[in-house]
Parts: sequence; C-alpha cells; structure tokens
Amino acid sequence: MSDAAQQSGRPLVFRGGTVLTMDDASTVLTDADVLVVDDRIAAVGPKLDVPEGTQEIDATGGVVMPGMIDTHRHMWQTAMRGYGADWTLTQYFVWYYLEHGKKFRPQDIAAGNRLAAIESLDAGVTTTVDWSHNLHTIDHGEAAVDALRSVPGRFVMAYGNIQAGPWEWSADPAVRSLLERLRDAGDDMMGVQMAFDVTGDPAFPEKAAFEVARDLGIPVTTHAGVWGATNDDGIRLMHENGFMTPETTYVHASTLTRDSYQRIAATGGSISVATESECSAGQGHAPTEQVLQYGIPVSLSMDTSVWWSGDMFSAMRATLNADRMAEHMEAHLKGDTITHLRLRAQQVVEWTTRGGAHALGRDDLGSLQPGKKADVVLIKNDASPVSFPLLNPYGHVAFQAQRGDVHTVLVDGRVVKSDGKLVGIDLAPVRSEIENTIEYLRGACGEEVWQQGMFPQMPEAEAAILDNPYQYTDYVDEGKRAGGEDRVLGR
Repeated sequence: MSDAAQQSGRPLVFRGGTVLTMDDASTVLTDADVLVVDDRIAAVGPKLDVPEGTQEIDATGGVVMPGMIDTHRHMWQTAMRGYGADWTLTQYFVWYYLEHGKKFRPQDIAAGNRLAAIESLDAGVTTTVDWSHNLHTIDHGEAAVDALRSVPGRFVMAYGNIQAGPWEWSADPAVRSLLERLRDAGDDMMGVQMAFDVTGDPAFPEKAAFEVARDLGIPVTTHAGVWGATNDDGIRLMHENGFMTPETTYVHASTLTRDSYQRIAATGGSISVATESECSAGQGHAPTEQVLQYGIPVSLSMDTSVWWSGDMFSAMRATLNADRMAEHMEAHLKGDTITHLRLRAQQVVEWTTRGGAHALGRDDLGSLQPGKKADVVLIKNDASPVSFPLLNPYGHVAFQAQRGDVHTVLVDGRVVKSDGKLVGIDLAPVRSEIENTIEYLRGACGEEVWQQGMFPQMPEAEAAILDNPYQYTDYVDEGKRAGGEDRVLGR
C-alpha cells in the first residue's frame, strides 16, 4: 500500500525487506516478503504471489521483525514520565508505596495506562504486560482494564495492589470476579496474570494468594531477587509449597544464589530482565550470566517510564552493555582480557520477541511464520543517515535503531502505525487527561512536596525503609545486610 492507513479487510504484504523470522533456526531472509491475510501471517519468502488487491508496503532497506513484547511495565506510572529520573529504588518505594501511591484515583490509573499503551505501539511493542500494582479499589482495576482496551494493542493485565497484603486483596470477591471475567473473555488481545511479591516471611502469608491464582488458573508474576525486598527465601517458600510453575514470571531475579536459579530452571519458569532498571535503580546486576548458565528462558522489560523510556531498543542495548561490562570487569580484575563475548545481539532480539511470547504462553506470537498472529514491525527510516548500510540486522536492531525508525506496526493484522505516524490515535485528549492527573497530583501533594519528590534527599527513616518496603507486613529480613556477596553477584 501507499504509506497510509490499511484499508479494512484487504491482505497486506511487506515487500523486499530483510526479514528476521525469529523461527527455531533464526532464519534471516534478505529481499523477502511477508504476507498478512486477516489476523495471520500467510506466507514469508522472496517475491511472494499475493491475492489480487493486496496492499503493499515497500520494506526495501528496512528490517521486518515480529512485534516486540515487554513482559513487565508499571504502566500507571507513565503519567509521571521522567519524574523519578534521579531516584534510587528506596526513593521509588517511599514515593509510591509509603507516601503517595494511594492518592491515585481510578482516572489517574487510566490516564497512565492509556499513554503507556500508545507509547508501546509507537515503539513497535505490540504486547505489553501491565504490572498494575496500585489497584487499591476495584474501580481502579476496572479503569486500568478499560484504558488498555481503548488502545489497539495487545496487553496482559497483571493485577496487583501494593497497598495491601496479597492474601487480602486476592480474597476480595470483586477482584476475583474481575480476574475470572478477564480469564473467561476469550480475548487474545487481553490476557491476565496476578502480580505480587514474596517477602520471605517464614509464615508465608502469600500462600493464600498463590492458592487463589492456582484455583483460577491464572499465572503469577513476581518481583524476585530484588536487593532489600525479595530474596532466596521467597523462592524457596514458593518451591516447597509447589507454586513454582512454567507459567511463573520472575521479574529482575538479580540478587539470588545458585539454589534459586536452579529451582527456577528446574520448574520451567522464566525471568523478565529489566536491565536499565536493575543497573540504575539498584535491584541488582541483570542476571544475564546466570540465565545463560542455567538455561532459564528470558524475556526483556522496561519497568516504568517514571525513570526510563518505554521502548525495547533501550532494553536490548542496556542488556548487552551491562553483560559485557560485567564480563570485561571480571576479566580485568584477574589481569585478563575477554576476546569473545558470551551475549550477542541476536540473543537480545530473541528475548524481546520469542522470549516474551514464551513467557506469556503465546506460541502464536514472537516469530514471523505462516499461521502465527500478524504482529509485525517494519524498521525503516529513509530520511536517517543511520538507516544504512544495513549489514548485521540483529546488530542494527539492538544498537542502531530507535523508536523514530519504527515505520509500520501491525497488531493482529491491523495497521496501528504507518509511515512513522500512529494511525487513528488522537493524542490531544490523552494529553489533556495526563495534564489533569498531574494537576491533581501536584495539588494533592503540595508544590513543595512535589518538587522535593522530583529532586529527593535521602529520607530520614532510611533504615526502616530498607528493612521492609512492604508496609502491609511487619516481617523484616535480618539477613540481607550480612553475607551478601554471593547474593549480590548471583552466585
């Protein structure tokens, strides 16, 4: 087609691109086509014969790849984009968990979700897991879901509430009803998970929430191995009680020891690595060495736009940089030099496509193969000197491309971005919605508090916060400050 919106119901073909199929053989095709009919990939190959009336997109000089998948993002926080640029993880906990999280109204959750959902599509992220952990009333949960459904992307609602114990909110009949409704909707544009953390309290109060998830048949996603918050004890309790499953996603999983990585590997779960977050906020070093060592399935995520952007180019770049820095530094400390890198560009592109699909149990996503869902991204920018030469397509995607190079995006066969512009999305009401939320939050906090939050000093109650960021429990992990070298290094 011309670089305009897709005409409804007509097949569509990308012509003459470099195609990253992301199939089992990691096949790369040059000067190849991808044909989409309805919501499916119909064919992939050179010079395809296509049905009469098929719309064409010129992919010459570009990369055609599966839609990217973000398996962990707190989308509600996008209303505060960039606010926490200089936060530590402690300051993040203070602002959202202890002081101001409950100020968010249902419409504020909706505003952040809607903006984040649009941001995903703009960056070629066709599936995003909304790790929605500020749903402190059922109205907040309904607003979060409605906002996601207003955007033509693919989403997973990971329902959570940091303001109450998981054993409390998961027992709410209204919450259970919403989870069941999402589970039973048969809507492959909207999945459902339960999102909560395990503190390591020997009493294992989180067991009740796991039992709800098991009864409902809904996967759990949990922040694991986060320095100062969650550790090996939580993994051990999950394992001993039979709650580690192949459907479980372990977010960050940075400061764990061999025992926990072995448990994750043995039970088939996956790790969502959010490297830009882990490096900057302090959850621990991205566990890239460990996932490779133990053969643990991996996906990538961006965590939150209160610090960083919501595009997966940043995730891939940060992951490669962090792993290579660690590998080089370890060698330097031994007086040695690395001559071959263990983590390659191809792997992080796999993690952000088929890795995300695996984590979500969506074998119909993550690759460009006949019969798969038509979530497709074309990276092409003829106006950019960075667009050529295209020699190593994996390296180009991971290190050279950015959201401005995302030319075309299809979700479920529908064009949602064309010629670098979003299709059918009016940003004016979204901007107004966000401005209303910011005006409300600034007023609720007071201008002095708002400014101090953006440029924070270390809190006076530092020790208490570090002992336990989860205020719904009195449990304190006495072991996290002692003997921590192995945990910090993931050994």
